[in-house]
Parts: sequence; structure tokens; C-alpha cells
Amino acid sequence: MTTTKSLFATEGADDRSLEFLVNAIEQNNLPGFDYFEYKRAVTTLLGMGIEEANAHKSAFATAAVIGLTKDKLIETAGYYRNLLTKEKDKFDQALQNQTKGKITDRNEEIKRLNDQIERHKTEIVRLQEEIANYRVQIEQSESAVKGEQEKIDKAHSNFERTHASLLTLIDKDIEQIHKYL
Repeated sequence: MTTTKSLFATEGADDRSLEFLVNAIEQNNLPGFDYFEYKRAVTTLLGMGIEEANAHKSAFATAAVIGLTKDKLIETAGYYRNLLTKEKDKFDQALQNQTKGKITDRNEEIKRLNDQIERHKTEIVRLQEEIANYRVQIEQSESAVKGEQEKIDKAHSNFERTHASLLTLIDKDIEQIHKYL
């Protein structure tokens, strides 16, 4: 027996998508002999090597015996066509939801993270400038400290020399007092 999947298999059809769509056809198969059963009969006859035109005529002749008309055949083919269109609409909606969940939301996350990176880069530049300013202040302070230390050291050295000189002078005076008095 011919499977529903093989009835509708076409070159280039995706197996997973085909499986999904033929399941929808099977689940919504109209009662009685209609396009679906006609399609199965034609496919079976073609598989037996019957020429295409004769396969269609034979399948229709058999179906006509149980009341199928050409109009009913075209009407039910339209029903299955509409059914497939509705399935496509459902698929498109599901795909849109997947796109939002897996792509759009992630793209928004990527944008948010890139924005955060840019803010951090700006903050890094600001902090680097602040550090450079602090380094200049440190250099200025170190230079000032060095200058002040030199002044203090010089003042200390001058005081020590002067102090020693005065002590030496007084000691000399005391010596002279002892010597001359």
C-alpha cells in the first residue's frame, strides 16, 4: 500500500516538513471518497505502470461509480490545499515565535551587552585620564617634597654648622678667659 508521505513526495521536499504536512492531511481527511483517495488511486495505478492519463481516467471512473463528481474532486482538492495553507500559517506563527525567542531576544541581548561595553570603554577612558591627572599631581607633589626636603636639609646643615661654629667660638673664648684671666 502506498503511504501518504509517498503520495505527496516531490523532488526537493524536506522530509521533516513533508512528514508534518502529510500528518495534517491524514488527521483531517474528509470522510468518503474524495481528492485524497483519488490521489492514492492514481498513484497506485501509476505504480503499476499505467500511463498517467489512463491512471487518472481509471481512478475517476471507479470513484464516479460511488458518486464522486469532477466538481466534488476539485472542491475537495481545494479543501486539502486550504488545509495546507492553514498549516503553513501555523508554522509561520510558530517560526515567528521561535525567531523572537531565539534570535530577536538574543540580538537585543547582544545590543545591550555592546552598549554596556561602550559605556565601560568610556568609563575606562575617563578613569585613565583621571589616573594620568593623579600621576601629574604625584610628580608635582614629589618634586615639591624634594625641594622642601632640600631646603630643610640645607637649613639643618646651616644651623648645625653655625651652631658648631658658635660653640667653637665660645669654647675658644673660655680658653682665652682661662689663659688671660
